Amino acid sequence: MIVASPTFVDFINDESGQDLIEYAMIVAVLGLALVASMNTLATRISTFFNTVGNTL
Repeated sequence: MIVASPTFVDFINDESGQDLIEYAMIVAVLGLALVASMNTLATRISTFFNTVGNTL
């Protein structure tokens, strides 16, 4: 039988950094979504300005 020291048990049960990791994951997902949408937006803006330029 393995007997764990109280400090090890306290370390395993400690959840103080959990919120920070969750917020970091949310920010990462939002960042990926923004990058994907910026590529589409950039293409549409470029097409718009090319159309305006060709019309002039």
